[in-house]
Parts: sequence; C-alpha cells; structure tokens
Amino acid sequence: METVDPTRAFVKNVKRVIVKVGTAVVTRADGRLALGRLGALCEQIQELNLQGYEVILVTSGAVGVGRQRLRYRKLLNSSFLDLQKPQNELDGKACAAVGQNGLMALYDSLFSQLDVTSAQLLVTDNDFRDPDFRSQLNDTVNSLLSLKVIPIFNENDAISTRKAPYEDSSGIFWDNDSLAALLALELKADLLVLLSDVEGLYSGPPRDPDSKLIHTYIKEKHERVITFGDKSRVGRGGMTAKVKAAMYAAYAGIPVVITSGYAVNNIIKVLHGECIGTLFHRDANKWASIGEIGAREMAVAARECSRRLQALSSQERSKILQDIADALEANEKAILAENEADIVAAQQAGYEKSLISRLALKQGKISNLANSARVLANMDEPLGRILKRTEIACLAVRSGNGLLLKGGKEAKRSNAILHKVITSAIPVTVGERLIGLVTSREEIPELLKHDDVIDLVIPRGSNKLVSQIKASTKIPVLGHADGICHVYVDKSADMDMAKRIVVDAKTDYPAACNAMETLLVHKDLAQNGGLNDLIMELQTKGVILYGGPKASSLLKIPEAQTFHHEYSSLACTVEVVEDVYAVIDHIHQHGSAHTDSIITEDQEVAEFFLRQVDSAAVFHNASTRFSDGFRFGLGAEVGISTGRIHARGPVGVEGLLTTKWLARGSGQIVDGDKAIVYSHKDLTQ
Repeated sequence: METVDPTRAFVKNVKRVIVKVGTAVVTRADGRLALGRLGALCEQIQELNLQGYEVILVTSGAVGVGRQRLRYRKLLNSSFLDLQKPQNELDGKACAAVGQNGLMALYDSLFSQLDVTSAQLLVTDNDFRDPDFRSQLNDTVNSLLSLKVIPIFNENDAISTRKAPYEDSSGIFWDNDSLAALLALELKADLLVLLSDVEGLYSGPPRDPDSKLIHTYIKEKHERVITFGDKSRVGRGGMTAKVKAAMYAAYAGIPVVITSGYAVNNIIKVLHGECIGTLFHRDANKWASIGEIGAREMAVAARECSRRLQALSSQERSKILQDIADALEANEKAILAENEADIVAAQQAGYEKSLISRLALKQGKISNLANSARVLANMDEPLGRILKRTEIACLAVRSGNGLLLKGGKEAKRSNAILHKVITSAIPVTVGERLIGLVTSREEIPELLKHDDVIDLVIPRGSNKLVSQIKASTKIPVLGHADGICHVYVDKSADMDMAKRIVVDAKTDYPAACNAMETLLVHKDLAQNGGLNDLIMELQTKGVILYGGPKASSLLKIPEAQTFHHEYSSLACTVEVVEDVYAVIDHIHQHGSAHTDSIITEDQEVAEFFLRQVDSAAVFHNASTRFSDGFRFGLGAEVGISTGRIHARGPVGVEGLLTTKWLARGSGQIVDGDKAIVYSHKDLTQ
C-alpha cells in the first residue's frame, strides 16, 4: 500500500501536467545535447502517456544547441587569420533557428523509438495578445492530447520582436519558465513541473552543506530569507525565474513542483505523491503545522506555543485536555480505520509480528487514551507550585511543554490522524503548532543539532535507535535502550502466586518493554517440582523457552545465545540460580536497569532484593507489567528512564518539569556577604 505525503495528496486528481525542461538539463556543460537525460525524460513521458496522463512539454535548449553548432560551423569556415581577430558574439536569433531544428529532430527520434508521436508548437509573446490565437491554441492542444500526441512548446526566439529577448522581462512571458506558467493557466493544467539542474529550492547556495532543501515554499516565511544565486549557466532563467513563474502559477491555483531533471523518474515520483523537490501551492501557508516547515522552525514554533500554554490558567489547560479526550472519542472510527490501514501495510511489507502488535490500536485503546487525558486534566496543578516530596501529547499540555513527535513510518496514517485530532482541540490562543509532527527520518539528525531550542529528547524504539540518538546529540536524552526485565522466583515463593505473576509478566503484552524476558528460579524449585510447574504454565500459553547453561541441560531446552536479549515476543530465557545474591549479580551483569521483580514470602530476602537491585523499578510479589506511568498514577507515561539523574522509571508530568528559583527582596545586595546572615528558614506559601 502506497502512502502519500499529506501536502502532495492533490496529485491523485492530476490529469493534465505541463513539464518544463531547462537548458541546463537538455544540454551538457560543453553545449552538446545530453542524450541520456533526454532519453530518460522521454521514457517518463511515454509511461505517463500510457497511464492516461495528458502531458505537455515545454523545452528550452534551442539557443544553446544552435550556438554550439554555429561555433563549430564558423570554425570550419574561418581562416587562421580570421581566428586571430576579435570574435563577435553569435547572433542569438540565428542560434535559435539552427538549434530548434536539431532539438526537435532529436525529440522526434527519441519519441518515435518509444512509439509516441510528438508535435512542435512555437509561440511568441505577441501571439498571446490575440484572443483568437488563444482560442485556437486550446483547440489544437486538446485535439493533439485526445490523440495521445505530446505537444512540445518553445518560444520562437528566431522571430521574436522583443528588443532584448535574452534580458527583457517585460511582456506576457519573458522566458520558458514564465511561458510554462502561462500555458499552465491557458491550457487549464492540473500541475506544472519545472525541471532544473538541482533538486529544488534551497535555503542557500545548493552546494553549501549548510543549505537545506525547502520541501514547500511558504511566501511569508521564505521570501525574506532566501538569497538567489546567479542565473542558469546556459539559459536565461535560473532559480529566480523558476520561483517567479512558480509563484505566478501557484497563486492562480495551479500547483508547481521544482525538481531535478538529472534524477531518475522524478516526474513519476512527483505524480505518485512523493515529497521530492520544492512544492508551490496557494494553500502552503496552511500546512506549516503538519511538518512542512524545517526542523528548527518546528522546534521554535513548539517552544513559542508552549510559552502561550504556560500563560493559561490551570483550568484552561485542563479544559484543553478535556477537549482532546472528547476529540479522540468522537474520531475513534476514523482513527481505527487509519490504524487498520497501517497494520495491513505493515503485514504486506513483512514486518515482525511483535512490531505489528505494538502498532495495533486494540479495542478500548482510544477510550483508555481519552481517560488518561481526563486523569491528567483532574490532577493537581503541576506548574508554578512549591516543590514538595512527593499519552505523550497530553503530558506535554499538562506540563506546559511544546512537543515534536516522530513516529515510525509503519504507523504513518495512524500518526497523522491522531496528530490532526489532537491539534484540532488546541485553542488558537496557544496555536496548533504546539505539537509538531516530524514525518521524515531525514529530519531527525537536523533536530538533534538544535540544543538551543530543544530541551529534552525522549526516544521510543529499538536499542539501535536509542543508542544512535544518545551518541549524536548534546540534548539530554530521557529513555532506555533495552527492556531486559527479570522475575526471580525464590524458594519460599507462594507457587500459585508465582505462576500467575510469571505468566502475566510474559504474556499480558509480550512486545512491551516491561515484559519479562528472563525467569530466574531458585535451585530448590528445580528439585521439588516447582520449576516444572512454572515451565508448564508458560508452555501452555505458547511461550518458547530458551535456557541458560544450567536450565538448558536440566530442562532439555535450547540454550540461549546470550542473557542480554529482549525477545519482545512469546519467548523468554530461563535459568536456575543458587540464591538471591546470585540473582542480584545476574541482574546487574545482564539486565538493563528497567524493571525487576522478586516473588518470595521471606520478607528479609525481599527487602534485601528491593534495596540492592539497582534498577529503575523493583517489585516484590508483583508483575513487571505494573511498571507503567498510568498504573503508577502519573496520569499517563511519556517514557521509562533507566538513567540515574533527574527522572527515573516511568515518567509522567513530574519528569517533564524543572524548578525555577524566585527571589523577592527589598533592596538587598551581596557586598561580599559582610552584612548578611543567612537563616534559610522554611516559609509557608
């Protein structure tokens, strides 16, 4: 199942497309025709023609081709003495006349090889002043397209009456970029594609490594900050001309994409909805909130919105959460439909069952999310209070934070609709850009550079992902790489209780990071039958067992390759241990400091385990599955941290807050501490 970038969704309704190819694409650096690129272009047009698209081609290159040919001809016809004299520039109109002939001959030959017929239409600026000409133009083009013929337009420079056809930018059109835009309007095209020698419009010079490709041009944002370079090396346009033409067409209602004519199949990719090149669209300013602004701008917007959020009263922030909860429930059917589409796509793509399990929004999940939002809404105010001992977007709202979300590509549709539903409930006084949705993996490295506007990264994903993020950013990272959780069944355990806990810890949600991955059993239970009872309970539930050196030999099960393995499925490792001391050593050597549990009736052993195991969450006679922000009463969970500073364990609102010191004085100064006695008395509020 193909997924289309939301800003390119309009392409599904495109039938008539105009493709303009620039001189730099048509010719090589030495002025000769670029046969390979032209051949690839014609193949794309043939494929689109077969798919039912109406393709109109606007081509530059005649003057460049003619100049190269006439220079060669002049060289052949010149004496050695003639060549020693100053050389006059070749007449541009003569170059256009000679080059047009050769250019069209090549197009005709290439299209004929593909069993496609093409037609040449040469126009001048003055032609469009005549209403009869414009009417006839439409009739001719419609007739050609109905016969599957490819109309090929070019300005007739050989007979143009413009005083300076290579410099003058007055009139109805002034180069082939503006001609393409004019034809798009005149012929009622659905899309205009301007092919260039670069991938699109950049924030700076394309060869500058700091320049970023602009995926969607937003006039209000970009026109003041982009500096254009020189015009084309061979044509008279360049990027300035393309942007001017694109703006003209886009604001008249015809979308425009500037993209590379060097890359393979870029026209087809554009029509398939891929986010390549730079899009110009009259609704572009409305899309800034769904990821089309750059990584830094998105982070800045989220921070600005968060400050407006913090300025609201506690009741107003609570109201937003209540509205989000209502919006989630009201849109449950639409959310589940998009999620089901993601699941089908993931199954067809061959993703692992554990990943698909995490992807699925099971029955009641939307209600649970809504209830979590309401719990947060009813919590005591977490902002601005005196510190005492004591689902993600909702946590950000409650804690007054802006948020950038990046979900997995396998959940693209689910992410998009959840983002749409939640942001629709945020009032305009705060701004829906409070919560940004990052849609491209390529934007992540860029985001991780902006430690001046991003305060915290909370990665949720594979060990590899989390490790890479930790190694590639100066921004503090809250999270965990692995979820190697242990359950230890002591010799004094209540075995009925032990069986319930072990089965729950492994099978309640095997893909969760708090699921049991290693079962440790006291050696006495291997002798009195307790171990066999536990194994039978797990196998009855379909759990595949692997053993450590002792358990694999004793139970005749395959030996685990490593104790440090997160199965995230109905599988686990079993090992027999000497005592609680050996258990603690094993957990510290092979665990991930996430969640570990002991099942025992010996209170002394239990207390020793609880004190000595250095994990974020340590339990006695309880399933590891309780290690969760919602179950801990945090309202919801932003993540689980195995770090040893700031937030640790399941992280809710408190973990997203820091302290701020306020001093109220009456003119005090330090003055070397000469006149100050520091009493440090606790004061009531």
